[in-house]
Order: sequence, then structure tokens, then C-alpha cells
Amino acid sequence: MEIDRQRIQDDLLGIVRGDVLCDEISTALYSTDASIYEIRPIAVVRPRMDADVVALVQYANDHDLPIHARGSGSGVAGESVGPGIVVDFSRFMRSMRSNPDDGQVTAQCGLPLAELNHLIKPEGRWFGPDPATRSITTIGGVLATNSSGSHYLRSGSVRDNIESIGIVTAEGERLLVGKHSPREEGTAGRLARGLTEIAQQYQPAIEELNNKPPARSGFRFDGVIGDDGRVDLAKFLVGTQGTLALFVEGTLKTEWIPRHRGIVVLFFHRLESASRTALKSLKYGPVACDLMGRRLLGIAREIERQFEAVLPREAEAMLLLEFQAEEIAELQQRLEMVAEELSVGSDAAFFVSKSSSQHERDQFWTLVRRATPRLSRLKGPGMPIPFIEDIAVPPERLPDALSAIQRTLRDAQCTATIFAHAGHGQLHVRPFIDLAKPADREKIRDLSEQVAEVVWRYDGQVSVEHAAGLSRSFLLPKQFGPFWPAMGQIKRLFDPHHRLNPGKLFGAVLQQPNENLRPIGQTIQVSTGTRTLLPAADHIVQAARLGGHPVPDLPVLQHWTANHRIDEVAQSCNGCARCRTTASGERQCPVFRTLRDEESTPRAKANLLRAVLSGAVDIDSLAGEKAKSVADLCFHCHQCRLECPASVDIPKIVSELKAQYVQTNGLKLTQRLLTRLDFAAAVAAQTPLLSNFLIRNRFFRWLMEATFGLSSSRELPTVASVSFMRHASRRRLTKRIESDGPKVVYFVDYFANYHDPTLGLALVEILQQNGIAVYVPTTQSGSGMARIAAGDLKGARRVARWNVRMLADAVRSGYHVIATEPAAVLCLRHEYPSLLDDEDSLLVAKNSSEACEYLRSLDRQSKLDRSFKNLEAEFAYHRPCHLRVLDPDPASLHVLKLIPGLDVQFVDKGCSGMAGVWGLERKNYRSSVRIGWPMIQEMRRQKASFASTECSACKMQIDHGSFKTAVHPIKLLAYAYGRMPQLAEQLGLPPLTEIEEPVSS
Repeated sequence: MEIDRQRIQDDLLGIVRGDVLCDEISTALYSTDASIYEIRPIAVVRPRMDADVVALVQYANDHDLPIHARGSGSGVAGESVGPGIVVDFSRFMRSMRSNPDDGQVTAQCGLPLAELNHLIKPEGRWFGPDPATRSITTIGGVLATNSSGSHYLRSGSVRDNIESIGIVTAEGERLLVGKHSPREEGTAGRLARGLTEIAQQYQPAIEELNNKPPARSGFRFDGVIGDDGRVDLAKFLVGTQGTLALFVEGTLKTEWIPRHRGIVVLFFHRLESASRTALKSLKYGPVACDLMGRRLLGIAREIERQFEAVLPREAEAMLLLEFQAEEIAELQQRLEMVAEELSVGSDAAFFVSKSSSQHERDQFWTLVRRATPRLSRLKGPGMPIPFIEDIAVPPERLPDALSAIQRTLRDAQCTATIFAHAGHGQLHVRPFIDLAKPADREKIRDLSEQVAEVVWRYDGQVSVEHAAGLSRSFLLPKQFGPFWPAMGQIKRLFDPHHRLNPGKLFGAVLQQPNENLRPIGQTIQVSTGTRTLLPAADHIVQAARLGGHPVPDLPVLQHWTANHRIDEVAQSCNGCARCRTTASGERQCPVFRTLRDEESTPRAKANLLRAVLSGAVDIDSLAGEKAKSVADLCFHCHQCRLECPASVDIPKIVSELKAQYVQTNGLKLTQRLLTRLDFAAAVAAQTPLLSNFLIRNRFFRWLMEATFGLSSSRELPTVASVSFMRHASRRRLTKRIESDGPKVVYFVDYFANYHDPTLGLALVEILQQNGIAVYVPTTQSGSGMARIAAGDLKGARRVARWNVRMLADAVRSGYHVIATEPAAVLCLRHEYPSLLDDEDSLLVAKNSSEACEYLRSLDRQSKLDRSFKNLEAEFAYHRPCHLRVLDPDPASLHVLKLIPGLDVQFVDKGCSGMAGVWGLERKNYRSSVRIGWPMIQEMRRQKASFASTECSACKMQIDHGSFKTAVHPIKLLAYAYGRMPQLAEQLGLPPLTEIEEPVSS
């Protein structure tokens, strides 16, 4: 750490109770946001309370340091990055208090907007403005940018719904500002007087601006000075983007949630027709009116299966209208009328869909709100870049302005994606730019100016909702013209020394939009040896920064293909912050949901690797404890890979980061034990009585905690007296069968072998019931997932090569590979091909299935025996994370529902928190339970006496926390076939009864 950074850190740690981070890696993680820019801060502070913010600002004043406020870092204009001290409010300052009597709520600025709405939903209220990123954007973010979103027509923007704001001034004074008289004493009165004088001095320029599109942010006077002369400082500060004060809390006006909502979706052959129809629709009173262009529709259709059937391929544009009403009959009548009247005329839609169903409404809103993040899944050199992004014109001029913008882009030989809140004239335009090309980087500035000229020609403005930041501030002197000097006076009034987010909105020097761009690496892979046997460590990655400065070679430890290069994977993370979501319908990221720090986010891992490849972080730091601590905040659940809008393979990035540390430092004692549990279990199985006595002994568990770091609070699974492999040998399942019928090879993971052999026996019974031959190779090893998650890729590669060689031989002989452990299947399908660069691993990956998935495929081919007996029981089912990645549609629910009398309740409450062996460690125990607590609570609430899940680790968490016994679905199926009656006594299952007729296909 540089000496000045060290001094700043020491100073701040003495005055701030929150986190202070000045190290190389932490500052690199905060050097970017969701924009295309990168500037490393000198320090990062995460305040715990208002007093921390006050102390920080006073310190910055004393040492002449700039300050940049930050929430989730989801801004696309670079408004939260800078060279000074970044203040991250999202880590600790997330409290909220509600006052149902007046419909107001006061929230700290680090609280995500979606969480605020979730907390006040029981009162029947919500905060009306709804930016598309509301599941991640914080209250401070919506205040700073004056967010509005799709429902501006109903709720206006944030400044229309603000009561007061708690701020810390540039001098370090904590104030609560609302409406103030210029005659007041103190700072609030001084600011009110100053704004009144500026408003009088620049009255003509202000009146001209007040006639512009109403959704803009920045320094606005409309509605600020009342007839009584009082100045609404809260309303004025909304939208000032952290340049005048630091926001610590806001008191917001909420509104009643409408009783009934419905949508009309219209598809057009021409974008111009859609924009004109949007204007026509306003007379029917929609509360939202959004327009999507052809490219966005095509991307959504190609990437997400749910949209294939609902988006016509010939559509050039889609218009989404929403209406609301207190009575359902009134709503349906209006939807019918709008759909009918907008389907006729010269601009008529060629296809119209309408619905008051919540499911269909949510489906289309998902399409609209995730349109922009979904762009990151596009592959190729040119990507839709957010630098124009945020413009607005008067709604009545939108059709002509949109056509003119398209002509400008066409003349510049540039394509773009188009999205618009057409009802209030707001446009989001993202041109396709290849940032690796110098000519395209120059094009950013030229296109920005050309499009801005078009917007101004149609009485519009740039920078209306997503901040000016580093992208658009350079355009503002020309845009505001006579009002620009007033902005300087306002800045001096609030922040005379220009310490708050300098260079944004106003400044003597404003950067060009193509400066401070993220580095784009130029990667070369060099390899030697035979392709199929090449150790991954022989691949060398050489990266170069934009300026061409050389970076030390990085010996990568996994197989990165030419179409999946390590630098491209790292750079494909655009920092959109979607991985910071805490929405109940998503799982990424379980660790972040608990810890709430930037290091926990999946994007932090991508940023760390990218910083190393670009030379921003020293390559040797990957062998240090800080890099390890960041990488260890991922336990390999793969939910980010599944739900990331850009489909970034974060687990593979994390494996690389962890492996770089292990390559230099080796594994710690606890990890060495946990990655070799299969060997430990094999030893324990030699003396099962003694082993089980020790496992249950409290003193032995304490000793294991003190010695190896295993949590004594965990009830470790006992060892079976006879392993499954011995059972298989006795039943002659270990001999390969040469037959033409269906046959499978059972890949037995360590838990089923040593701790729960009944599971393997149940699978054998099911397969034999269906006439399928089973082969259990004696030479197989455990899957090695624990080694992969720990970064022991050298050991994992040995395991993978051993298993793949054996399984590939079986596949070539006509066998299909199945496993009962989801982690084992994930290794076969995803991890082994990353470890091994050979055709065998790909062959095994294509021919592997989870057991229930295999049975479902049989049922869909009408090949599954459905002669199940009646089982009168209720089960609460939890879907493991790894299985969620493998199969988005739970196969076990499909096959369990074939059992007569069985009632299966799907408990979809996120990750169990166990994460394989991760939850066994003492240091992770509390976090493990906190992560799994929503699932545990829901399991406890269920009336069912039993739980069901495929994952052995999830089973341990359910057994531990829910007071229910978790049973693998395979066991239930075998029992329902009547082939394993002993399970009734072992598990306490109810007896089977005969049914009159077998279930038909």
C-alpha cells in the first residue's frame, strides 16, 4: 500500500466506525460501476451511521480530498467513480421507519428500493417511481438521479414524492432539509437565500428550462420556490447526483397499491407506427407506456425460452401499456376498448394481446425491465454501450425525433438498440461500439455530440434520469447555455471547494466521454504439447492494457477455449450489479444477501480478475490473503452463472482465483481435510461402530473444532456399516453388462457410498423395476467438487481424469451416466470440461443426467413404469442450487407427482446455505444458517411431516434446522414401487395402500 493511502487509512480508522479500505484490491473493486469507465479511488469508506459521514467529510475538507457517494454501483454514466474517497452507503445504512398514518416512510440511503417496497407492502402501499433497476438501486441512488421509470405517468419522479432529506453538507454539517424560509437562521436559511437570489438573477433562463421535458435531473428550480417564498431544499437537491451534499436518509411519500392492474401489448411492423400509437394511447389514461425496438425483442426471444411463443418474429417494435382500476370489470372493459381502437388505422398494430392476469403482466414486465441488462449476453466485438443512453424530448415530438436519431446513427454507420418510456418522451439508445478499436472510441464522442444536436433540435435534453456522470456532463454547457453560469453559482453555494463528486454535472474541466475507459485486454494463449493431454498450467495468458504496457504472464490453471478466453469472460461482466439483488424470486448471490459487502458480489470476482489481466492489480497479489478473502466469498453454488444477465461464468473465474492462491500457498489444514472427506469416510467405514460413537460424542466434536475448524454445532452424518459399493459388489452390479437394452452407469458420490447406501440401493430398485441394466464401476472416485470449490484444481484434475476415462469408456459401450448427487452431475457436465481439454470430458458431459431428470425423460417417452402404490403423505420439497443450474424445471416434482396420494409442496425460498462442505466449517457456521434461514423457516411452517431434497448437504441443513427429516426423492419413488418396504421403519414413512387402477399415461 502506498504511504499516503496507509496514512489515510490509519487516520480514518481512528474517526470512522465503519469499514475503511485503502488496499490495492479493494480500491480496484470500487474503481468501476455499471458504466464503461474506470478510475481507482484513493480510499473506500463504508459508514455505519450519520456520524461517520460527518467525520469523513470533515476529514476530506482538512486534507483536500474529493468524495464520491455510491449506493449499489448500478449507474451507467460513471457517476459513482472517481479518484477521491468513495463512500459506500449500501453496506450498513439500510434501516427504515414507516408512518402509516401519513403514508410517509423514512429510509436510509443504502436501502434498496425493492426492499423498501417489500417492507411497506403489508400496509398496502408502495413508493411509486419504479426504475428498472429498483431491485438493486438504493434510496440514495433514486434521490441522486431523480429516478422515475416506467410509471412516470402515474407517479411522477422522485422529486414529486419527496418530503425531506437528511444530508451532510460540504462543510460536514448534518441537516434535515425540507421547505425553508430565506429568513431562517443557520445553514438551511443561507442556502434558501442563495437559491432565491440565483433564481431572481437567472429568471429568463430558468423559465425556458421549465418548459423542457419534466423528467430531467440536475439543478432544477421548477416547483422549488413556493408562493410564500419558502424554498423546498429537498426537492431542489433531488437529482443533483451527489454534487451538492451527501444524502444519508430521505422521507418519501408513498401511495396505495392499486387493486387491479392490466396490460395491453401491441406489436408493429414499423417503429414509427409504434411511437405514433404511443401518443394516441395517452388519451386512454395509461399509467405506463413503454416501447421496445426490434433488436431488444430479438435478443429476448433468442435468450429466454419463455418469450419465444409471445414475441412475433416479424415485429419491429412492441408497445406495452398498463392500466389500473378499482374494479376488475372496469379494467377489463378499458383493456378491451384500447386493444380494439389501437388495432385499426394506418398505424395499427398487427397483433394485440391483453390481460389482467398477474402472471402474464409480470412476464411482460420482466421482458421490459431486463431488456437492457440482457444486452450483455450478446457476443462479438461490438456491444451496445451506454453513453448516449438517456435523452428526452416532448412526447408529441418523439416520433419525429426518433426518426431523426435513427438517421444520425445510420449516417455514422452505427446500429443501436432502442427502448423508450414513450408516454413521457424518454429514450434509452445504446449504439454498438467496439471499445477495443481506437476509431470506435473516438466515435463515442462524435456520436454523443451528433445525437445531442438532434435532441436539442426537437426541444429535448440529454441526461434526464440516469445522471450526467462521466458520459454526458461535457454536453451540459451547451445544453444549458444561459443557465450554465447559474449552475456554477449553485455549486459554489453548496460546495465552494468542489469536493463533492467533482467533474460531474458542473465543473471547470469536464472529461470527454471516451476518457477513463475500462482497459480492454489483448490476450494471447500459448500452449505446448498434445491437446488432449495438455496440463492447464501450460496455457499462458499475456494481457496488455489499452496503452500497450506489458503485464507479467499469468499461468492459467483451467482450460479456456478460443471462444471462451479468460480475458473475454472477465470483461463480459459489465458491472450492472444485478448480482446484488435480494429479490425473493432470485437466488444470486446467497453470500451477498447475508454479508451485503461489495467483495461478496459475483461482479467483484470478475473485476478482480480483469484488474489483474489489465495490469491494474499486481499479479502477485493473487497469492495474497486479500485476494483469497474475496475469492472465498463464493461457495460455488453457480446461481450467478444461471441468473446473470450476461451469463458470466463467475464460478470458473473464482476457481481460477482460488487456484492461483493454492498453487503458491497450498491448502490450509481444514480445507485439506474437507476436500478429502471421501478418504476420511473410507477409513471411518473400516470401524463403523467406533467411528459413529466418536461422531456423536460432544468432546470429539469439540476436539475436531479446535483442531480442524469443523463446527461442533454440526451433526456430522454417521457412517454406514456396509458401503454401497460393497452392496453393489454383492449384487453383481460391478460387472459390465453387454446387452442391447437400456443401461446406465451409476456415478456414486461419496455421501451415497459411505453415509447413505440406501439411496443407491433405491436407485437400483427403480431402474430394475423399469428393466434398465445398472453398472457400478468399482474404479470410480468421488466427484471432487470439494476440491474444485477450494481451488485445489491440481487434485481435482487428477480425480476428473480418472473418472472421465472410466465413464467415457462406458458411454462408448452404450451406457448413460446418472448420479443421485446434483454436485456430481454438475462436475460431469460443467467442471470436468473446464479442467480437461479433451473429447472424453465433452462426451461424458453430453451423456450425463441427474437421476430424477433421467426418470422424467423416460416418462416423457412413455417408458417409465407408473405402477406406484398409494402413499398418503405430505412432503415439503427444496430444490438444491446445483440442481437449479442443471435443470430449470424440477424433474423430481414431475416424477413425485406420479405417486398417488403424495402431496408435494414446493418450498422455493432460496439457498440452503450449506454449500457442500462450506457450512461444516466453524468460521462459516453462522453465515450458513443465516443464508438458509428463509428456507428453514418455511420448512418449519409447512404442515408436512417430511422434507425432500436431492442434495446431501441441503439434507444436513434441513435436518439441522427444520426439525424435519429430509428424504431423497429417489427413496420415495422406490418405496412407492413397493420394492423397499424397510424404508417405512427407517424413515417413519406411512404404509402403502393399493389403488384400484394404475395411473394412466
